[in-house]
Amino acid sequence: MDVEVLTFGCRLNMVESEAMRRDALAAGHDGLVIVNTCAVTAEATRQARQAIRRLKRERPDARIVVTGCAAQVEPQRFAAMPEVDHVLGNAEKARAATWAALADPAATTQRVTVSDIMAVRETAPHLLDGFEGHTRAFVQVQNGCDHRCTFCIIPFGRGNSRSAPMGAVVEQIARLVERGHAEVVLTGVDITSWGADLPGSPRLGALVKAVLRHVPALPRLRLSSLDPVEADDDLLDALACEPRLMPHLHLSLQAGDDLVLKRMKRRHVRADAISFCETVRVLRPGIVLGADIIAGFPTETEEMFARSLDLVEECGLTHLHVFPYSPRPGTPAARMPQVAPSAVKERARRLRAAGDAALARHLAAQVGRQHNVLTEMHSIARTEGFAPVRMTGPVRPGRILAVTIAGHDGRELKAA
Repeated sequence: MDVEVLTFGCRLNMVESEAMRRDALAAGHDGLVIVNTCAVTAEATRQARQAIRRLKRERPDARIVVTGCAAQVEPQRFAAMPEVDHVLGNAEKARAATWAALADPAATTQRVTVSDIMAVRETAPHLLDGFEGHTRAFVQVQNGCDHRCTFCIIPFGRGNSRSAPMGAVVEQIARLVERGHAEVVLTGVDITSWGADLPGSPRLGALVKAVLRHVPALPRLRLSSLDPVEADDDLLDALACEPRLMPHLHLSLQAGDDLVLKRMKRRHVRADAISFCETVRVLRPGIVLGADIIAGFPTETEEMFARSLDLVEECGLTHLHVFPYSPRPGTPAARMPQVAPSAVKERARRLRAAGDAALARHLAAQVGRQHNVLTEMHSIARTEGFAPVRMTGPVRPGRILAVTIAGHDGRELKAA
């Protein structure tokens, strides 16, 4: 049987894609293509639509089901595409019964099945045995978001924040370790909000410590993107004291100017970001930090942008995800005075150049050092700080090896 899943966007989508592939295969689908979309930017939605058209040209007999955040917020836009057979919402895609119903084309008459995501109150980690094509495993601990940043459409695609129970998360991770995964990544839409809706309102740090305590065979635990202003004391303590918690954080910073941050409706100011980075460096010397930064947010002047650019050095950022701002209909930022597209593009280019230079400096500093790396596919491995390492030859994926770094090419390290 043949089920192909094309995934756009975040690591949470990767988890859900694997669960959908499993459920579709169990339901007996053949010749099915699932497109799991992202709505974080207008460009992400455009790329998904482009990919759907290409897929239908390449596989004219395939049934195409579109789901994910872009399908949730703009279902009719995808339903209007002649290439698309069905459009599913984010709640529907998580149900095995949905895929069972779609397995009988003759009995399926409804092209669009998208319910009110705000009505969803619970979440649970998908109980997966592994991740096809990936050496690290991803575990969903949380979904949705209670914040309403003015640029972001994602809460309307994912709903309000809801947490997976601690016991279910621990059980899932133990299951994945038994299957041979040496690294697990905790993922979600806003993982630092984990626990707020659970009895006793535990925090993310408590979950991290529970995983490390109850799954002693897990070699490496990693966190996906987090909001630094919501990092709790237990999380910082785990970062300082637990060597199995990887020394790498990706931060949702978005901007370095206080007025822009206020207009974004973020919950921190510039000084908070700098202070957090200084704190974690003291707690975990050698930690590697990355960040999301938006270029060309509405009303952003050149002076305001310069403060975002300076943040790369002041926070000591290494891995930069740069998002050229694009207006999302229905968000407050779309109604604000927009920056000229040419200026947005140019600022994004300068941010990426600063990120490339920071990465090159970080890689140069690793030459001559020894690192424990997790081997991946195609002779690539990852350090504990998430830098890619080009191995000298083919290696079996999923192994942790000690290697000495001989050099770098500005993008990846080279093993001796």
